Amino acid sequence: MSDSATITRTVPLEDGALELSWSEVTHTGRRREINQDAVLAAYPLFVVADGMGGHVGGEIASSSAIERLRAVTDKGNVAPASIEKALARAVNDIAAHPETTDEGTGTTVTGVFLDVGDGEPTWVTLNIGDSRVYLFRDGALAQITTDHSVVQELIAAGRLSPEEAENHPYGNVITRAVGPTDGVEPDYVRLEVVDGDRFVVCSDGLTKELTDYGILHFLLQHDDPTEAVDAMLEAALENGGRDNISIIVLNVARTGSSPVAD
Repeated sequence: MSDSATITRTVPLEDGALELSWSEVTHTGRRREINQDAVLAAYPLFVVADGMGGHVGGEIASSSAIERLRAVTDKGNVAPASIEKALARAVNDIAAHPETTDEGTGTTVTGVFLDVGDGEPTWVTLNIGDSRVYLFRDGALAQITTDHSVVQELIAAGRLSPEEAENHPYGNVITRAVGPTDGVEPDYVRLEVVDGDRFVVCSDGLTKELTDYGILHFLLQHDDPTEAVDAMLEAALENGGRDNISIIVLNVARTGSSPVAD
């Protein structure tokens, strides 16, 4: 179902190597006419952007963000400063389009990159909006990013339970986006590099149709990233496919003296 097979990349380290393998898919879904999602899966950066805005505004917003981030990846200088500079350029790109005059035009930008740096390599997640990064480690799944949404703020304030949030009328309202009227500084979370880890980066088109348990189920069922993204996409479409759906699955294998999860 996905357009490409699993891609692999060996990253040499001082004490061994990382073997990364990944696959990505994006799909319009069953209800939308166009796909306003865009995906970048190119070492060392793996990002999903979910655009929003009338007519083609969202499509322009997400593709602008991804193309600016692709340029950073091509230069091999992926870091918070270069990411934020790229997103600031994307804001200008979006504002320059006559089709993006809608106040609601913007895009989420969510993903993870490998920071090799000078010492021990680390993963860094970045997030603006309500797309998500999950980490699968030791047979369990954890959401690493925190949604920038009205519903998440209500949950954090204790005014709404996660169960009530699922059908809340403001479920689609996000509180931060990359767009003409918003700032472009993501939230970051730094994570150690552990052998056997797997990341899922996805737009809310997946999480609207699959619970965290459902995502975990398909990771446990499918070791290969392409098989995993295909299975998740198929299930999301079967469950309604109400929105555009984008998924990246990234596997991490480490050789040499590698940290192990507690």
